[in-house]
Amino acid sequence: MKQVEATILGQSYILGCPEGGEAALLEAVAAVDREMSSIRDAGKVKARERIAVLAALNLAFALAERPQVAATSATRPESGDAARGTTEDATTIDVAGLIRRLDMALGADGQLL
Repeated sequence: MKQVEATILGQSYILGCPEGGEAALLEAVAAVDREMSSIRDAGKVKARERIAVLAALNLAFALAERPQVAATSATRPESGDAARGTTEDATTIDVAGLIRRLDMALGADGQLL
């Protein structure tokens, strides 16, 4: 597993990433950073933990609003995915897996962001 350094709200994190997954991970990090920055810049929430929870909820809600993308990708495998024996493509996101990875990364310092 490769390690990738990422920055969210100005704080650096070392994240584990499977080979070839760096671009997707960095895209996810950028989305989290944008969402958290937006919440922070609105000025109503100051605590980093609350900002992180609100950003996670906003991103999860946005993903839930796109069920047709996940349903389509689960029933129509891409050629590369068929060769690997899966039915998921790059548009299907494992939210529970992302949460587990965030918990593992954040657990090292004992506090959320």
